[in-house]
Amino acid sequence: MTDTLQKQKVGFISLGCPKALVDSERILTQLKLDGYDISPNYHEADVVVVNTCGFIDSAKQESMDAISEAINENGKVIVTGCMGKGTDAESIKAANPDVLSVSGPADYTSVMDAVHQFIPPTAATHNPLIDLIPPQGVKLTPQHYAYLKISEGCNHRCTFCIIPDMRGDLVSRPIADVVSEAKTLVAAGVRELLVISQDTSAYGVDVKYKLDFVDGQARETRMLDLAVALGELGVWVRLHYVYPYPHVDKIIPLMAAGKILPYLDIPFQHASPRILKLMKRPGNQEKVLERIKNWRTICPELVIRSTFVVGFPGETEDDFQLLLDWLQEAQLDRVGCFKYSPVEGAKANDLPDHVPEAIQQQRWERFMETQQHISAQRLQQRIGQQLEVLIDEVDEQGAVGRCYADAPEIDGKVYLDDFTDTFVGDALLVTITGADEYDLWAEPVYEDEELDG
Repeated sequence: MTDTLQKQKVGFISLGCPKALVDSERILTQLKLDGYDISPNYHEADVVVVNTCGFIDSAKQESMDAISEAINENGKVIVTGCMGKGTDAESIKAANPDVLSVSGPADYTSVMDAVHQFIPPTAATHNPLIDLIPPQGVKLTPQHYAYLKISEGCNHRCTFCIIPDMRGDLVSRPIADVVSEAKTLVAAGVRELLVISQDTSAYGVDVKYKLDFVDGQARETRMLDLAVALGELGVWVRLHYVYPYPHVDKIIPLMAAGKILPYLDIPFQHASPRILKLMKRPGNQEKVLERIKNWRTICPELVIRSTFVVGFPGETEDDFQLLLDWLQEAQLDRVGCFKYSPVEGAKANDLPDHVPEAIQQQRWERFMETQQHISAQRLQQRIGQQLEVLIDEVDEQGAVGRCYADAPEIDGKVYLDDFTDTFVGDALLVTITGADEYDLWAEPVYEDEELDG
């Protein structure tokens, strides 16, 4: 029998993208507020929550494997997240009939209701005078950076994506709430805010850019006003998942003025007009090239990262060559590439002329070779520059950090070999001494050294 003086313990497995990570952080915070402890292993947990990812088939399989392992190791499992809706939810129940509950993404209430039902809080409930939960809540990222989710859902209907089916249409958070959360994070020691959503450029469209008040100032619920407000907090602000709409032009002067990081994460996906039409992606790639040129004129330090899909149904060699030519012209700094993979429920599955795996692989290799050359050239230009870096790791071999051009987990790193006189979360000025296709090497600039310009 459970000791009534001992708190119930919840194990937690978080899978998927940063947006899912934020969902996990919110659930964990509520669990702590409701008097539960978090278990580091299956054996000590009274129940296990698995936050799933359902974006592509490999992610779904990882989620199914995690659920199966939790069932085998613990027996009491609550499932939530992107696989918790529609046919995926049915597949979970069919494969794991013993799961206690299945709910969709960002459905915090259903998760907490299930936890309360199957392991009610003991007499040892949360005591705010003893159990100190940080104001910023429970975070799964290091203390010095945090994801700031500004909206849920998406209004686009890209044929390769089922995110709107899982997370619904765009729902923007009130700008006052977002800025308040950002301030709490900064007060807790966060030095980098990573703004995330499904479409950051569309922030506020659903509420018609509703007027709100932030610290007594009138702000519209739109990307520009949010960037202005966040730019006043004195920390790095990094924008992710930005569509290249014309109003993004207004953000670039803020970057040039040093208010937010000169960094844009824009998922272009392809450059062939025909393939973009099949994908139902917005934007004209020729106009995008002109826009990128103008952005770099205003803010020469601007770094652009993107993701692309090769081998999309119907993609011809001409389409792919157009993509490579566009890549050469755009000279993007950071690029990821994926081979097209069917996702259950995506409309692209029904398109004709699927590209054979062997051709997909060949095109992926050619794409990566092209981009590696571009990236290596651009990084070579940084040798001799002085940049600020945030330190992510320190061990006996040295320190590893990131400059403004590098988002955590997805971009490159800055290595300071044999330098250990620093701590995780420190901001250092360094001189870049070397580079390869993805990463930089640097040495610290000491106070008695003369700074550039």
